[in-house]
Amino acid sequence: MTPHNPETTTAGTVPASSPGAAGAADTTAHITVEGFDSLVPEVIDLDAPRDGVPLVIETQAGLERCAAALAAGHGPAGVDAERASGFRYGQRAFLVQIRREGAGTWLIDPEPFGDLRIVNDALRGVEWILHAATQDLPCLSELGMWPDRLFDTELAARLAGLPRVGLAAVIEQLLGFGLAKEHSAADWSTRPLPEPWLRYAALDVEVLTELREELIEMLTADGKLEYAEQEFAAILEAGVAPPRVDPWRKTSGLHQIRDRRQLAAVRELWLERDSLAQKRDVAPGRLIPDSALVAAAKAMPGTVPQLLGTKGFHGRAAQREAPRWLRCISAARSLEDLPPLHLATNAPPPPRVWADRDPEAAARLATARPKLQALAEELNLPVENLLTPDYLRRVAWRPPAEISEEGIAEELQNLGARQWQIQLTSPLIADAFLNPAPLPPKEPRAAAADPAP
Repeated sequence: MTPHNPETTTAGTVPASSPGAAGAADTTAHITVEGFDSLVPEVIDLDAPRDGVPLVIETQAGLERCAAALAAGHGPAGVDAERASGFRYGQRAFLVQIRREGAGTWLIDPEPFGDLRIVNDALRGVEWILHAATQDLPCLSELGMWPDRLFDTELAARLAGLPRVGLAAVIEQLLGFGLAKEHSAADWSTRPLPEPWLRYAALDVEVLTELREELIEMLTADGKLEYAEQEFAAILEAGVAPPRVDPWRKTSGLHQIRDRRQLAAVRELWLERDSLAQKRDVAPGRLIPDSALVAAAKAMPGTVPQLLGTKGFHGRAAQREAPRWLRCISAARSLEDLPPLHLATNAPPPPRVWADRDPEAAARLATARPKLQALAEELNLPVENLLTPDYLRRVAWRPPAEISEEGIAEELQNLGARQWQIQLTSPLIADAFLNPAPLPPKEPRAAAADPAP
């Protein structure tokens, strides 16, 4: 399957009603290509892998064949993983797809195996191509897989300045192929996996090598390839994030809780739901949603009928497991050691309050932001990729004792900024901090209306 080459285009789109179009009902945009008499689609749909849909590897013998083939291949390897988010507990992979030139495409079911280290060993020293690598690397790591070298096509597309960076969008923009995404949110724990899903999975790694080549060409032309390489190295060096402390505090809607005992109820409910979900291997939200935890904690019912009558308390396991949830609320009611409403943090306060708390810090931030935005536009990349916004806020709130380009650079490095980011932004930030523009005067508050006589 040869990728469409945009350079062969010699004419623009042709209306469906034009002579020679595929028919009045065909609204597909077409182009003329030199050397061809007929019109061809502007975007060619990828509907089948070039080598057909491979069989799913689910035996040790098959896994050994896969590893041997990948080791004998050449060039980088396109890698992807499918999870069952929203269906199963956790974020483990239920299908791993790998394609390498000379080896073809392989689809691996990880469930029958303890790990996939044999595949990882086969790819030692090989560059892996992933799209949005930070989404797939954690579940691949659980299988004993981790690349020695990485090329992230989503991150590369951001640095290249592409307006849309989803895999299908990037493939369409750079290769002229249409990639269907209708199975991206499917329950990949389904067994056996339907053939259309397997076709979709194989296509996800079908053109990653070609996509990498196009992106390298773009980044090289703009002088950004070094930026990308530093970003990829930083992802590998960071590894998988450690487990979150107090994960229950990420409960959606927790901001509604203003009482520590109610907060304890949310914690007890969350922990019990998580334990039950893990035991049943189901996504916690499929038992009862976060909103139900918050509703029950706010109401603090004392009986099962009161719990089931609580507005907003619903879910598949709401009624069946009602005694379980009520025990959690009762336990929270009798606790003496209650969790604090807010955890201590070294993060700066929200910028909206800076003008009142520290006008000088507010002026530093307000002056630096547009400078970085202008530089990002000049470089044709998102400002958040030029420098993580939190880094700018932190250094603006607590700048070095002696503000200088070197001092700012050291602070940014300590925060985790990459060298290319530091080199580009530290001069601008230092200048903004040394020469902050005055804050606009505060608007006077409206006077309270006189009471009616």
